[in-house]
Amino acid sequence: MSKVITPINYKSLLDLRQTELGIKLIKEFFQQNLSTELRLRRVTAPLFVLKGLGINDDLNGVERPVSFPIKDLGDARAEVVHSLAKWKRLTLAEYKIERGYGVYTDMNAIRADEELDNLHSLYVDQWDWEAVIAREDRTLAFLRNVVERIYAAIRRTEYLTCETYPQLQAFLPEKIHFIHAEELLRMYPNKTPKEREDAICEAYGAVFIIGIGGVLSNGEKHDGRAPDYDDWSSVAENGQKGLNGDILIWYPVLGRSIELSSMGIRVDKESLLRQLKLEGQESRQELYFHQQLLQDRLPLSIGGGIGQSRLCMVLLHKAHIGEIQASIWPDDMRQECRRLGMPLI
Repeated sequence: MSKVITPINYKSLLDLRQTELGIKLIKEFFQQNLSTELRLRRVTAPLFVLKGLGINDDLNGVERPVSFPIKDLGDARAEVVHSLAKWKRLTLAEYKIERGYGVYTDMNAIRADEELDNLHSLYVDQWDWEAVIAREDRTLAFLRNVVERIYAAIRRTEYLTCETYPQLQAFLPEKIHFIHAEELLRMYPNKTPKEREDAICEAYGAVFIIGIGGVLSNGEKHDGRAPDYDDWSSVAENGQKGLNGDILIWYPVLGRSIELSSMGIRVDKESLLRQLKLEGQESRQELYFHQQLLQDRLPLSIGGGIGQSRLCMVLLHKAHIGEIQASIWPDDMRQECRRLGMPLI
């Protein structure tokens, strides 16, 4: 059976009706706050894209996209998106979005290779967002400011949720702590990346880990990141590499850290070529998306994804993401979760 994290003395504080109303409340309120904070326009996004254009997100490079042939296109294959990391940048160019403004959308994906547990499902739903920036905005200070504004929107949503359902108690700290993955490695040299995340999140409550995707001093990556959207190799003003990262929180219900968002300043031409070379993927330069970037047809941007079901899960104090969204789960997992008081939708 896929691993189930067993919470201690877990009991849902909301019934099914309250849960569904809470999901609606959170999704409507948070996306409006995100849009206002970052000046984002809502756009409609695809569920699938054509294979071979370099538009789909490769995630860690090993996950297989769900694909199917299209009869009216001579059986050309389409792929269900893993995320919209690169599609959004094409959209910024198509809509001629100005600096300081951007887009957001509902991203729905199927990740067939996901290992199913309390936090991971075959079905992924995110708010994907992307905003146009200038060359001088490609700094760690700019990235930190955007992270703080997103975190402020999360905390406002937590406040509203707890006001609506007084049985829920707010737990997110006022401030989010910033740390580079290399510094985190020096603090906890004998721990795995996941153990380091747990330790730092338990200490600070909410953390943004900078520099996800690049090789650290121990010869390993903190976590994988595709080479053609986030810039994880440029040297920031503090001398460390990376203009991207993850927002994580300490989640007391499960006694562990949880990632809520992956985001970052996107690659420019120089960092794209450098990262493709580092990953041995120079051949991707010939794909449609990469050619658009290399020929200066795409704006500089910052963007990311924020998990919808995952945010609802933590703000409604649920122990399993299957209490928030309808998906497919192994029968033995359903039985075990029901026994533990967390019935899956």
